[in-house]
Amino acid sequence: MNGVAFGVFLFLFLVVTVMGFAAARWRRAKSMASLDEWGLGGRGFGTFVAWFLIGGDIYTAYTFIAVPATLFAGSATGFFAVPYTIIIYPLIFAFLPRLWSVSHKHGYVTPADFVEGRYGSKGLGLAVAATGLIATMPYIALQLVGMQVVLEVMGLQPDSGNWFLKDLPLFIAFVILAAYTYSSGLRAPAMIAFVKDSLIYLVIIVAVIYIPHHIGGWGHIFDTVKQSFGDFNTANADKIGAGEASPQATYPATGIGQWAYASLALGSALALFMYPHSVTGVLSTRSRNVIRRNASLLPAYSFLLGLLALLGFVAVAAGVKVSNVQASVPQLFEDQFPGWFQGVAFAAIVIGALVPAAIMSIAAANLWTRNIYKAFINRRATPAQEARQAKLVSLIVKFGALIFVLALNKTFAINLQLLGGIWITQTFPAIVVGLYTRWFHRWALLAGWAVAMIYGTVTAYNTPSPTQAHFGASVHAFPFTDTGIYLAITALIINVVIAVVATPILRALGVPDGRDSTSAADYTVDSGDKGVIEELDPTITAH
Repeated sequence: MNGVAFGVFLFLFLVVTVMGFAAARWRRAKSMASLDEWGLGGRGFGTFVAWFLIGGDIYTAYTFIAVPATLFAGSATGFFAVPYTIIIYPLIFAFLPRLWSVSHKHGYVTPADFVEGRYGSKGLGLAVAATGLIATMPYIALQLVGMQVVLEVMGLQPDSGNWFLKDLPLFIAFVILAAYTYSSGLRAPAMIAFVKDSLIYLVIIVAVIYIPHHIGGWGHIFDTVKQSFGDFNTANADKIGAGEASPQATYPATGIGQWAYASLALGSALALFMYPHSVTGVLSTRSRNVIRRNASLLPAYSFLLGLLALLGFVAVAAGVKVSNVQASVPQLFEDQFPGWFQGVAFAAIVIGALVPAAIMSIAAANLWTRNIYKAFINRRATPAQEARQAKLVSLIVKFGALIFVLALNKTFAINLQLLGGIWITQTFPAIVVGLYTRWFHRWALLAGWAVAMIYGTVTAYNTPSPTQAHFGASVHAFPFTDTGIYLAITALIINVVIAVVATPILRALGVPDGRDSTSAADYTVDSGDKGVIEELDPTITAH
């Protein structure tokens, strides 16, 4: 272990810990005993804060680890993360202001709240909430995987027969995270996001300038990568031909391979803001215009992601040797940076795990509290009871994710995250289409969701790879063709077709539609208009 690197890392970690606890006094409310205050930060964040918060929520530690690791392993499809984070912003510019408005008007805290109100269906709301919960849990677990990789490279997880001592640093980090999230709610990750994003910008920009300069420049890097991948393909030609190994490449293969690449980008874009934690960041803002401005400014993170992806190629050219490809970028930093900047880089990744893990646990707690606890268990729950329930569940979610990672094989968490993307995409028709039209029947949407969830799960389970028999890939041949398509897109098509066909049938049979609690004007309400919270308590001023 490098003492200087550890000292810098520890200092930065202590800084964000102090900030996390101090956040309870930032924008202090009269009381934190409501989900609006604890779970949405008072719904008052402006453009600057929201840019850091939403960016910190989307670009996680696992992104920092997994995107370049995919390219380091020779899979050019890893670049799909760049176009998908560009495609998404015109989409959210269109639909997220409408979601913000109707949520502001009716006091909705989760996307499942909106679905229940729009379709008059607790069952459909429960389906959306359950999907969000099961898709979010492995996402939190993967933040821990990212932290583990960094701690291992730093030497803070020595090879020891005692599992508790080995994982003690990770356990301490999550206890601290749980404590300041419990006390400060969404304000804690919002404040820490300033440090997290600043550090990540600094580290990546320094890395793409400093390291290439020391190993021969970008021309040398691309030549070395091309030669390395070519040598691998030549040496493993028989295995590749037999399907026992995957070819390595610097860009997606032409023809059928590009359908997989394009569908991955499109499907991931459709899924990104269906995740509860992304919606939580959006609903914490103070106006529709804050969302529009952020949809214009957030592509700056996509530029950063492109540079980050290239670090996978830099690691190949630098001769990084690791048994776990996910350690390629942390190992690159340890090999190439001086000790003090290693500490900065490692802190950036670990803090990059804490911010999204906090937001995800809060979003999961909001879902449980509003769409399960209040909807089915305690229908007369007061705002204070909701806040207490959410705080408790946020702790359970964090420690559940911690036990999940420590007790089970990491491959299981990665497989579940693969499924999470497929699952969460199936809420798109109910949420996004519902923002524009009430044409779909609630039972048709529920039927489409159920069939698509089963299809996506079973197909993913039956998809092998050269290294595993199940959950081998997120791409599978489109039905009746040989063209590989992202499973989430195929399942979504099935979902929509069933909903379209079943809707007129159900109406013809006279099946009740459910009462729509919203009106057309609710979707254009802005911050100057009173929402349900101000109407109930005139002493509260709209942010």
